[in-house]
Amino acid sequence: MLGEVLTAIVTPFARDGAVDLDAFRALARYLVEHGSDGIVVTGTTGEAPTLSDDERFELYAAAVDEVGDRATVIAGTGTYSTAHSVHLTERAHELGVDGCLVVTPYYNKPPPRGIVEHFRAIAAASDLPLVAYNIPGRVVLNMEPETLLQLAEIPTVRAVKQANADLGQARRIVEETGLDLYAGDDDLILPFLELGGLGGVCVHTHVAGPQVRELITRYRAGDLAGARALDRELGPALDILKVAPNPIAIKAALNLLGHEVGGLRLPLVEASADEVAEIRRCLERLGSLASAAA
Repeated sequence: MLGEVLTAIVTPFARDGAVDLDAFRALARYLVEHGSDGIVVTGTTGEAPTLSDDERFELYAAAVDEVGDRATVIAGTGTYSTAHSVHLTERAHELGVDGCLVVTPYYNKPPPRGIVEHFRAIAAASDLPLVAYNIPGRVVLNMEPETLLQLAEIPTVRAVKQANADLGQARRIVEETGLDLYAGDDDLILPFLELGGLGGVCVHTHVAGPQVRELITRYRAGDLAGARALDRELGPALDILKVAPNPIAIKAALNLLGHEVGGLRLPLVEASADEVAEIRRCLERLGSLASAAA
């Protein structure tokens, strides 16, 4: 098991646009000390499409060195190119990560059998556990349960990050594939737990990690009412993610909280003044901004 609370960590940038490894290390420590079992490096939230391979590898090495002794490090190594994904996975393995997140190939829109062969080729390059990332809202394709059943036959495919609110599909993943189910959208954690899911690969845990950890703890202890109450309390953290496309809003929130993760690389742009004001209000409702100021 790679953990229950996995945070898809942002990639901090310095003023000149370079990757800020010191800020990255500090944020990784903070996340692990505040509820995360592990971190996912160079996912969507980490602005992976704008990073060079060397920058990716520096981030993997830094994560393993900084928190690898007390949390899992999962590398986002999936791209729309199978050969490139294999290369990234091989190097991530060499650098000591604990697993890899592999997104459905995007843009070139392969048929289901192409998706299966894509994963099979990546699995052949390493014995690391693979998490299949199904996010139809960004890649157009939805990996149907029938495709996931085929992926589950690959020994190292162990889990699915399901960013799809179809609870019927989620139930089938749990009941038919044997794969660990992770919520890929932060508002799906509790619904997926109730279906037998393991946890979530989250963004809002940058600002609400302890609360999400407690939600899962309460659920596992049989305190469904307590878990539901916490789920409602997390509303402001979820609202942050609605202000602007990820990771624009969460980076603005982190900067407001004093983490100084810098800006974003084009084509992403920083939150507008109005968006920052809305994010500030969300943090105040959550109680996080007051805590940071204290």
